[in-house]
Amino acid sequence: MATTTLDDQEKKDVRQEFDELVNMTPSAIEKWLDTDESKAVGQKKGDNDESTGHKSGEKIITIKKKKVSELTDDDYAHMRKVISYIRRHSAQEPKDPKGSNWEYSLKNWGHDPSK
Repeated sequence: MATTTLDDQEKKDVRQEFDELVNMTPSAIEKWLDTDESKAVGQKKGDNDESTGHKSGEKIITIKKKKVSELTDDDYAHMRKVISYIRRHSAQEPKDPKGSNWEYSLKNWGHDPSK
């Protein structure tokens, strides 16, 4: 994936929005990713058993554990992808969100819609 270098203000904006939307702690995401519900949802590519969202959750944990000074252009690119996914997916809330694939998918991306 080609990455673009962001200026300091853009990086700050991305971090702020990422921190607002990713409302689960790294340990909460780790526990969630370990559940059968987490592993049951999301798109899988080819023969890979792990969904895109599950993989993203693992990357989110790594990003959230880093200091700001340690964040790379790839991290910022992933943060932007996470922001975009959470915004898009949140807009598709079903009538009964509790226990739905919609909720489980968002949690894979670090966003608990019940918070």
